[in-house]
Amino acid sequence: MKIILASGSPRRKELLSGLNVDFEIRLLPGIDESYPDDLPVQEISEFIARKKSSAYKGSISCDELVITADTIVVIDGKVLGKPVDAEEACSMLRLISGRTHQVITGVCLMTKEQERVFSVETDVTFKKLSESEIEYYVEHYKPFDKAGAYGIQEWIGFIGVESIQGSYFNVMGLPVQRIYSELLAFQNSM
Repeated sequence: MKIILASGSPRRKELLSGLNVDFEIRLLPGIDESYPDDLPVQEISEFIARKKSSAYKGSISCDELVITADTIVVIDGKVLGKPVDAEEACSMLRLISGRTHQVITGVCLMTKEQERVFSVETDVTFKKLSESEIEYYVEHYKPFDKAGAYGIQEWIGFIGVESIQGSYFNVMGLPVQRIYSELLAFQNSM
């Protein structure tokens, strides 16, 4: 199968490259990433990943497999998406400072004939961040394209993350170990 990563994320591209599988990036503009307000938090990332993959269904050939993903950060049952500006990014970081939150990445693997949808959850605990650390990170790293306003692989991850329960790569945006297992299962089912 020809693998297509339907993501513009440089982190997802880097992570999938680590599996040493050939793939290409294919992007469709304007895919709606909204979800129903009453959808349980644990189902949101899978819902959006499936929604993204359905946008590709009509444009793939029989020998292609599309990978879509969506990552959310959850604390106190509240979803933290991508911040719109520095003020919102700082607010999100204050919320997760000194606490544990969940990072949930939903993934959809889809061909013309089959689809596999799953999610992986990781608990991340941050130390109590100072206001100057928060402001420094937001000013220098501009984490506006990251759910929860941080990238674990960046400075804030080095100085702030006390512990992780689960997949580090999931927190970066792609649970590659699980994707590898699912790709093998996909291959064996054909």
